Amino acid sequence: MLLNKTLEDLKNSLKQLPGVGDKTAQRYALHLLNSDKGHVLSLADSIKQAVEKHDNCSSCNILSDTEPCPICLDNSRDGKLLCVVENTYDVYLLEQTGDYSGYYFVLGHLLSPMDGYGIDEINLSQLAKVVEERDVEEIILALNPSTEGETTITLIAEELGKNNNRKITRLSTGLPFGSNIEYTSSVTLSNAIQRRYSIT
Repeated sequence: MLLNKTLEDLKNSLKQLPGVGDKTAQRYALHLLNSDKGHVLSLADSIKQAVEKHDNCSSCNILSDTEPCPICLDNSRDGKLLCVVENTYDVYLLEQTGDYSGYYFVLGHLLSPMDGYGIDEINLSQLAKVVEERDVEEIILALNPSTEGETTITLIAEELGKNNNRKITRLSTGLPFGSNIEYTSSVTLSNAIQRRYSIT
């Protein structure tokens, strides 16, 4: 189907969403144009407001509409625990298990030089600063068990495991290699965090 430039631009924008391919993006674009204009414009306004109001917490990098984020402000959490994740969505998933009560740090990316994500892009220096300032006793690496995840785990363990009094653990290998935390059930994720093990 031949799309005009406006529709083609909308389709290409929608393709940037995770899991959305060419055909799905085209279907979404046509659906939006066929829908009630008021509802679609309201959706566009909600997206605009959310993007404008959210930014990365200066301490943990979680996307939040407050500074600092609500988790960093929660003094009831265990300050000796720091869970390192790739993105904010992973934080929501771990919070849903109810099995973790410490703080978080969001890397933003996994180490992948071929994709342009090096040490600076994963905020390693900021992570090290947070660990020292909070006198963290255990760093939990809750990263996807993929090639990039394993590389990132190794780097963080080497850089932050130099303090012998600090424990560095990772999620249980109940998470299959090559899988994605996003598609893991709450039960599996809960078991993984409960059965985490030391890597240093």
